[in-house]
Amino acid sequence: MGPIAAVLDHTTAAALHDPKDPYNEAVAAFYVQASGGLGTLYVPVLSLTAGDTERPGLLAYINGLRFIEIEPFDTAAALSATELLRAGHPWATVHAIHAARPSAGFPAGRYLLTLEPELYEGTGVQAVHPDH
Repeated sequence: MGPIAAVLDHTTAAALHDPKDPYNEAVAAFYVQASGGLGTLYVPVLSLTAGDTERPGLLAYINGLRFIEIEPFDTAAALSATELLRAGHPWATVHAIHAARPSAGFPAGRYLLTLEPELYEGTGVQAVHPDH
């Protein structure tokens, strides 16, 4: 089995940003694994934008972390987001859903680390709480 690819959503990015968050250590453990080459963490830029509206500085903080890749919001992501928004999904989740779904680069999809897995029910992604 190769390295694990995981997407952080706005909730897990915020937990990583706040050392007082009760799930900070659980999310930080994934970051430590990524720093050791055991996986890659991706954070969709739209998820960071959503998180930054509630926790100013989140986007700049995550952008400064060496072992996290910021997932761009390109045309394919925008098309997917539009479809998901029309289906009633919150705007904070749509880019994370797109990033976690199967794609040419990730045929099996990527794990989605979230503190609120219920937000992703019925979307076809593997939403996992980092503490489980």
